Parts: sequence; structure tokens; C-alpha cells
Amino acid sequence: MIDPWLLERLVCPVTRTPLRYDETAAELVSDEAGLAYPVRDGVPVLLVEAGRQLR
Repeated sequence: MIDPWLLERLVCPVTRTPLRYDETAAELVSDEAGLAYPVRDGVPVLLVEAGRQLR
């Protein structure tokens, strides 16, 4: 689980738009960029190289 306070402040490193947390997949999703960033041991990995393409 991501702290709600932190989630409000995190943005996609590509588009600078807010991210949404997908609890099932443990990923932060940027709908605008079409990328999902992993959350490992509670730590968001917001590296473009670590992002998974959606669709």
C-alpha cells in the first residue's frame, strides 16, 4: 500500500501527470503515458526504464 499523502505528490516522470495506484498489480499507473511503474517493497520505482507498457 502506498501512503495517500505520498500518492498525491507523485507524478509520472514522462508526462508530469498524477499517477493512480493499482493495488492488485502493485503498480503506479500513468494512463496518459501508457506506462505502469512497479512498487517494490513499498517503494515506487519511477524510472522510465522500469516502466511497463500498457496495451
